[in-house]
Amino acid sequence: MKGWIYFALFLVAAAFAIFLIGGQGALAAVLKYAKWIGIIVIVCAIVSWLFRELLRRVMPEVIAKPMRQAPLTAAFGLLIILIYVAVSLGAPLFAPYGEAEIFKNINVLPGGNPELGGNPDHLLGTDQIGRDILSRLIYGARNTVGIAFLTTLLSFFIGITLGFLAATLGGWIDQVFSRAVDALMAIPQLIFALLLMTIASEWSYRSGISLTWFMIIIIAVLDSTRVFRLSRAVGLNIVVMDYIEAAKIRGETLSYLVFKEILPNAFSPLLAEFGLRFCFVFLTIASLSFLGIGIQPPLADWGTMVRDLSQFINFAAYDPLTAALPLMAAGAIALLTVAVNFVVDWMLHNTSGLKE
Repeated sequence: MKGWIYFALFLVAAAFAIFLIGGQGALAAVLKYAKWIGIIVIVCAIVSWLFRELLRRVMPEVIAKPMRQAPLTAAFGLLIILIYVAVSLGAPLFAPYGEAEIFKNINVLPGGNPELGGNPDHLLGTDQIGRDILSRLIYGARNTVGIAFLTTLLSFFIGITLGFLAATLGGWIDQVFSRAVDALMAIPQLIFALLLMTIASEWSYRSGISLTWFMIIIIAVLDSTRVFRLSRAVGLNIVVMDYIEAAKIRGETLSYLVFKEILPNAFSPLLAEFGLRFCFVFLTIASLSFLGIGIQPPLADWGTMVRDLSQFINFAAYDPLTAALPLMAAGAIALLTVAVNFVVDWMLHNTSGLKE
């Protein structure tokens, strides 16, 4: 509830500030957009409430129980994530054309009206080489989200394994791992990724391996440093527990200690961290694709679409729908990021033991 109150106060403050700067004309414009924003917020709140009630009544108790106390923001985030997953898995069913299918007509404007330069066969038009934009948006969900998820899984496997080993073994192994991680974290991640991707592009050309695979490995290794720090910190608090000492006395192996004793007790903070790291990986991949060295053609991804469709912003004064094309891909990135953060905030709230 507090979130909605803060949002309403923000709208009132913004309208008042623009009224002082621009007069009544600016205030009318602000109130017009604020009205539509308010309608969207109300619709999202109602849909989120209905979705939460559906989960409470239909799903098994293990899912229904936490949803009884879940805020609407968490329900909204879960709904958006499920929609993205459904679109990603069913991209060939939802997309009217293939992601790399090229048509003769290029730069067809959206809307489907032939009198305005559109085509009813392409509701969002085509890009500069004749590919259907709607199809590429749908396939972009599968490629961008799927590759980000795979990269995050790999980074967590590396970070958790090395972090728990450092916490369990200690000594020189802990020092070597920790100092190597400190050295990697001292370099800005995006700049380091750009440097490594530039080198990998030459390796990709010589080996014939797709640059996308190099990108997955590079980002996973760089992002695993953050996971290592958290895993090591959590592991150091667990290895001093009595049940760990009892397991050592029983003669349990190192793999048993790491995966059977430490990992289950560190699951909650790591799960919350997974959501945050997924957002950062997702944005990093989109940034690299926007710069032209991320996900490579003919695969569709939202970062590349923002770059390729940026020319349509020049049509803002004539056709707002055409100018909104690059914003659709950017909005898809932003919406998923916000949704994941809503769910992560809820998970952190539950696992930390904080109450309103």
